[in-house]
Amino acid sequence: MNKYMQIAKENAEKGIANKEGGPFGAVVVDSNGNIIANGNNKVLKDKDPTAHAEIVAIRNACKVLNTNDLSDCILYTSCEPCPMCLSAIIWANIKKVYFACTKKDAANIGFRDDDIYEFIKGNNEMISMTQMDRDDCIEVMNKYNGNMY
Repeated sequence: MNKYMQIAKENAEKGIANKEGGPFGAVVVDSNGNIIANGNNKVLKDKDPTAHAEIVAIRNACKVLNTNDLSDCILYTSCEPCPMCLSAIIWANIKKVYFACTKKDAANIGFRDDDIYEFIKGNNEMISMTQMDRDDCIEVMNKYNGNMY
């Protein structure tokens, strides 16, 4: 077994044993193979639906490296990232991800990633989305774009 995937698996096992969340673990490694940060699912412990293993590992790596850009890092995760984690990976500029179990494996134990993928495609109506007050709120974006950075 790959040594980094073994660590991701151990992180998942630790999280389950500590009743912190689902059976998911991750590890962020730099391009030289140094472990930067670990993560396991902490949804239950933190009472935070965004505390997935990949996001916990990304947050920890950003703190360790004092940056929001992990473009020189690799993510190993015990399961194929859900849409939220995939978005976090993209926002963190991580270019390489290795995963073990698939989203189908996750679905088989009750996780509903497919519902989110279908919502993104416009194939279901899990939530109601209605745009409002754009003209007032776009001013903040324009200020950011023109003045802040």
